Amino acid sequence: MRIFGGVYGGAVHRGDHPVEVINPADGAVLATVDGVSAAQAEAAISSARAAFPAWAALPDEERQRLMLQCADIIEQHAEELATLLTQEQGKPLNGLGSRFELSMAATWTRNAANLSLPVDIIQSDDEAHVAVHRMPLGVVAAIVPWNWPLLIAIWQVMPAIRAGNTVVLKPSPFTPLSTLRLVELLQDALPAGVLNAVVGDEAVGPMLTAHPDVAKVSFTGSSATGRRIMASAASTLKRLTLELGGNDAGIVLPDCDPDEIAEALFWSAFINNGQTCVALKRLYVHDDIYDGVCNALLAYARTVKVGDGRDESSQLGPIQNRLQYEKVSRLVERARADGARILCGGEPSEEDGYFYPVTLIADVTDGTPIVDEEQFGPALPIIRYSDVNDAIRRANATEVGLGGSIWSKDIAKARSLATRLECGTAWVNKHGPIRPDTPFGGIKASGFGVQFGPLGLDEFVSLHVVHD
Repeated sequence: MRIFGGVYGGAVHRGDHPVEVINPADGAVLATVDGVSAAQAEAAISSARAAFPAWAALPDEERQRLMLQCADIIEQHAEELATLLTQEQGKPLNGLGSRFELSMAATWTRNAANLSLPVDIIQSDDEAHVAVHRMPLGVVAAIVPWNWPLLIAIWQVMPAIRAGNTVVLKPSPFTPLSTLRLVELLQDALPAGVLNAVVGDEAVGPMLTAHPDVAKVSFTGSSATGRRIMASAASTLKRLTLELGGNDAGIVLPDCDPDEIAEALFWSAFINNGQTCVALKRLYVHDDIYDGVCNALLAYARTVKVGDGRDESSQLGPIQNRLQYEKVSRLVERARADGARILCGGEPSEEDGYFYPVTLIADVTDGTPIVDEEQFGPALPIIRYSDVNDAIRRANATEVGLGGSIWSKDIAKARSLATRLECGTAWVNKHGPIRPDTPFGGIKASGFGVQFGPLGLDEFVSLHVVHD
């Protein structure tokens, strides 16, 4: 299967830079994308720039109506898009997999459409009238990763166009198919040039982040890439929203019942096969219940089926790409060599594709790469602690700060401890759930700026003050 690599000016375009898309369930080539050239990426930016004045001037209610039409299109084509997504990303169709991702994409689209762009009145009397207006920025470059490709695209695109901006979207070359198809479908609702997409060679991303006609970059991905984007955007002083890597810690207090929390702990860590920025990546458990939590997690892990995502009975699929598969394998083997106890998993599958078993790692501590590095895969280190203040210190002793959690029957105590975690979002007795009405973002090397809700929408506007 060969597929176009660009959507711009309201039409699809093929290029001459082939990008092979691998099905992670079997390691075979699923499709070849005819990726665009640098000149075609330039044309996509020009298309967005040309569409901006009319889109920005459109009555607010009309933009909202067209966005709600986008949500309808997502729902109407959800099964087609979910099938493409499973084939290229690997996640199961059911459960918290591709159908869930499409459902959330429609939900977030509707939520963004219903956000308002108020005019704030600072003063209005006989002496003065001071009003703060929210104005669109221009062209937004949205660069999205391969783990939740459709949902994260929606997170970036919909607030941008709600605010009156136009967008050039760059999906990951690992998972471009469902995103390109979605953008093609949404041309039926949006005027030509409002939403564009490009997939191409390694020159396309830097062109977007440095181009003088791009007013803002919204990026989700690694901290290392985020730093490069900041450097690239510096010469034109672009606005940035960066949601970067995390290494989230969860701290289990000794009053917990291991059997009661095992299922929630498991899915906090292994949602999307652990390939989620805010998945629980390090689990600190008090000595008093350490063995109990290990045993309860092991018992639950044994009930979870790993398999091809197209099989309706699969609960977890393969790791999305070989590089990530090799990283997880390396980190687990290093932990084993350092004396860690592998409770389950730890042996790469001999099947075709990038299947790696659910892996629980006990008797491991800080200073081991599986703890210090973000594994981004189906392997969870379980770390002992005896003093909660020390556990919080260790949880915070990292350059990243995306999410964290406290687990306890004492909700008041857990809430108090959660405020001491150095991260953008902290949860109590859960880890990872996010809401379209609540701001989400990281601190430290996990980035800056927020997504979702009114505060997320404000990331896509400039404030224009009128005095009279």
